[in-house]
Amino acid sequence: MKPIFAILATMAALAGGALSGLPAQAASGKLVLYTSQLEADARQTVEAFKAANPGVEVDWIRNGTTELMNKLRAEFAAGAPQPDLLLIADAVTMESLKAEQRLQPFADAPVADYRPGTHDAQGYWFATKLITTGIVYNTAAPMKPASWLDLLKPEAKGSAVMPSPLYSGAAAIHMAAIKEQPTLGAGYYEALQRNGVTAAKGNGGILKAVAGGEKLYGMVVDYLPIRETLKGAPVAFVFPKEGVSAVTEPVAILKTAKNPETAKAFVSFLLGREGQELASRQGFLPALPGVKPPDGFPDPATITLMPYDPAKALAEDEANKRAFADLFGG
Repeated sequence: MKPIFAILATMAALAGGALSGLPAQAASGKLVLYTSQLEADARQTVEAFKAANPGVEVDWIRNGTTELMNKLRAEFAAGAPQPDLLLIADAVTMESLKAEQRLQPFADAPVADYRPGTHDAQGYWFATKLITTGIVYNTAAPMKPASWLDLLKPEAKGSAVMPSPLYSGAAAIHMAAIKEQPTLGAGYYEALQRNGVTAAKGNGGILKAVAGGEKLYGMVVDYLPIRETLKGAPVAFVFPKEGVSAVTEPVAILKTAKNPETAKAFVSFLLGREGQELASRQGFLPALPGVKPPDGFPDPATITLMPYDPAKALAEDEANKRAFADLFGG
């Protein structure tokens, strides 16, 4: 009889443990991820998650956010969306999916230590890094800018360039954030146009123009000039005193996810310290305070993020782009 009592005691202990909150079952099964990360970064991210969760198989498709959204919308139309998860460029795109009720919330996501505004208040999407837009300048320029208003000074007249929101999601978010700033507002872009600022399609062209001396100042995403500065390029990057806008490469779980529990494990991995340290090693500012930034970057706690409302930015996106095109051309 003694073995029977031992078995019963073990069963009771296990039941009590389950009721008191033993760890959830390990992530398992298959996940499908659509991501706009760079190819090498996407591979590293998936492999790191699989190493931490060896029971999971991850199929991933990498493309630009616009191309991925076109693919996903075609799948919606066919009634056969494939991904469990999206890891794409910006929160405004996530807001469009939230408005269409395409996402499911993750109420228990580990965001207690994150800044407000880096995740959806209702838990539909979550920032995984901070890709900020600030000012790059050629080190031979006569002025070292410290403020967005410095691009309106005579020293910058005809010598500055910026990416167009017609082509760059980061530029579209930057315009939305600038409009929310009391000292800048929508009139800031009109003032830029009067001071001879020109528009280019993407951030890569901005860096090339400033590094080559064709322009002396530019608006650009942080990691491009910071990496080139470390290589000896004649450029420097400034986080203006009013703050910077940020593309946050958010992650979200689709409402139609076939493996939602393991999708939550993927989100938790990205938001946890291991995932944030991976983002830093990949050369991006981590969104989680307290994680060491990449070489060349300041402590993220010292950076002011200009607030903006992604839902409002979505609603005003077309109007903002028309206004920009009227000022700077298409």
